[in-house]
Amino acid sequence: MRRAERLFQLVQLIRGRRLSTAQFLADRTEISVRTVYRDVADLMAQGIPIEGEAGLGYRMRPGFDLPPLMFSHAQAQALVAAVRIAKSRLDTDFSLQLEGALSKIMAALPVAARAAAEGVALYAPPMALDNTTRDRLETLRVATEMRHKLWVRYLDLKGVLSERTLRPLGCFYWGEVWTLAAWCESRSGFRSFRVDRLQRLEVLTDRFRDEAGKTLPDLLRAVKAAF
Repeated sequence: MRRAERLFQLVQLIRGRRLSTAQFLADRTEISVRTVYRDVADLMAQGIPIEGEAGLGYRMRPGFDLPPLMFSHAQAQALVAAVRIAKSRLDTDFSLQLEGALSKIMAALPVAARAAAEGVALYAPPMALDNTTRDRLETLRVATEMRHKLWVRYLDLKGVLSERTLRPLGCFYWGEVWTLAAWCESRSGFRSFRVDRLQRLEVLTDRFRDEAGKTLPDLLRAVKAAF
C-alpha cells in the first residue's frame, strides 16, 4: 500500500470510531505501532484535526469531513455486492434505507466507478423471508437499540412452548434463519431464539441497563471461550 493510501485509510479509521488505539490502527493497516505514531503525527502537522496521543488513542474532532466518494472501483463493486446480498435479508425499513443510501452514493460516483460497480458479476437470489419475520426483525432491532424488554411466547424445535421475558442483545443471521440473542430473565442466562419460531412478541415499557455478565460482549466472550 502506498503511503498516501495508508494515510487516507488512517484518517477514515479514526473518523469512524470514537477512539482508536495505535494498536488497532496498526492491525487494520498492517503496519507497526511506531509507524502509526509517525503517520498520525504527520497528519496532525498537515492540519488534520486529530486529537489524542500515543498510548491513549486518537479521535477526530467533530465537524471534520473528507470527500465521501474516494472509492476505488473494487470498493464501489463491494458496496453494490453487499447491498444485493443484504437487501432481501433485512427488515423492510432497513432494506429501503440501504437502497436509498446506495442510490445516493451511485449518483455521485465518477462515471467509470459507477459503471464498474453496476457491472459487478455477483448476485443474490431473493430469500423467502416472510412478512411476519420481516416485521419481527424490525421490532427486535428497534427494541434492542432502545433497550426495551420483550415478552415472547416461543415454540422450540422440540415443540415445547414457553413464555419468556428477555433483554434483547442482537439479531444474528445464519444463512437460512435469523436468531435473537438475549438475556433470558426467566432462565437467568443467555439464550438464542429463532425469529421465525416466535409465536407472540410484545415490546414492554420496561427498559434495561447494561449489567455485568448480561451484555452482548459477555455473551460473545462466553461463546468464544466455549469454542
